[in-house]
Amino acid sequence: MTHFFKQTFRLIERVQYNMDAVANKDWLSKLIRFFTKRAVYHSLFWLLLLVSLMLIEDTGGGFLFTLSNEIVNVCFYATIVYFNLLYLIPNYLTRNRLLTYAGLLILATIIITPLKIIVFYFKFSGYPELQAQLVRNQTIYFVATFVIASASTIGRIITDWVRTTQEKQELETRTMQTELRFLKSQINPHFLFNTLNSLYALTLKKSDKAPEIVIKLSEMMRYMLYECNEKRVLLSNEVHYIQNYLDLERLRHGSKVDISFEATGHISDQQIAPLMFIPFIENSFKHGLTNQLERGFVNIRLHVEKQDIDFFIENNKPNALPHQDHHRRSGGIGLVNVRRRLDILYPRQYSLEIYDNPKTYAVQLKMHLND
Repeated sequence: MTHFFKQTFRLIERVQYNMDAVANKDWLSKLIRFFTKRAVYHSLFWLLLLVSLMLIEDTGGGFLFTLSNEIVNVCFYATIVYFNLLYLIPNYLTRNRLLTYAGLLILATIIITPLKIIVFYFKFSGYPELQAQLVRNQTIYFVATFVIASASTIGRIITDWVRTTQEKQELETRTMQTELRFLKSQINPHFLFNTLNSLYALTLKKSDKAPEIVIKLSEMMRYMLYECNEKRVLLSNEVHYIQNYLDLERLRHGSKVDISFEATGHISDQQIAPLMFIPFIENSFKHGLTNQLERGFVNIRLHVEKQDIDFFIENNKPNALPHQDHHRRSGGIGLVNVRRRLDILYPRQYSLEIYDNPKTYAVQLKMHLND
């Protein structure tokens, strides 16, 4: 009874922990969505600029006097910034009318600056020293206004570039996922048809090997239906799948084909994309071995060194092989699609060599397993 309560409390704690993690994640997502709203981050920018100006420009007239001055200042800055963002950039800069855009931005600064100085001149009617300072620093005010306007242009260019890059990445990701789903949908049915043909041939002969092939077929089906839906599978499971596949081929071909599979190195918890080697193995049996061969062979070597894999497969072929396209496999999956899958899953992390000799056909795949 005590053990039951301990297990119950542990389960409750685990559920509570998971719920808290989900709640924290939702809270963080809501916070990110809130601050990425345009109205929110624009307001935060102007508030930050207002505080910065108040800290920099102390007129000596008290907090409210300084606050009112900087509010007016920010209003003029906001006027030229949004005139730039909403009118000048869409109508001139994005249409590559650079000289016209630059001229209009300078003209807008020339108009805004005197207006701001006039407003401040009347506001400082009781402060002759501040009025004189306004007149002396007209150039500084012009430069400051132009810099703020130019900064908004740079910010717009950066945000547009980031947005375009994100959209491009999302499109590439969706395209890659679609291609991978299409490739796997083509690959998986062929394995099923191949093993069912083997089982059918044995049942016709009333072979005692039929139950063994059923068991291996069920293991392969379980692997394809459940584990192969993941982006990565354990390399040890992939090796076990290869062994089952080769056992089925041994049962089907008997002594006609000498099949060897050697796995060396350290195979532990490495992960790999599912069904990565099977297309090459299936290609050896489907196209390399024909009825013209009295005795054939398929030799496979797999060497694993940490995250690096060296896969080599070689089969013999008859001297006078009928015209076939070795770069094409049954079911329409050729080496072009295999390379495409490697390009998507392991970009710049693999090398694939094909050796099409008069009497043998070999493939060597070297790859680095990324996370």
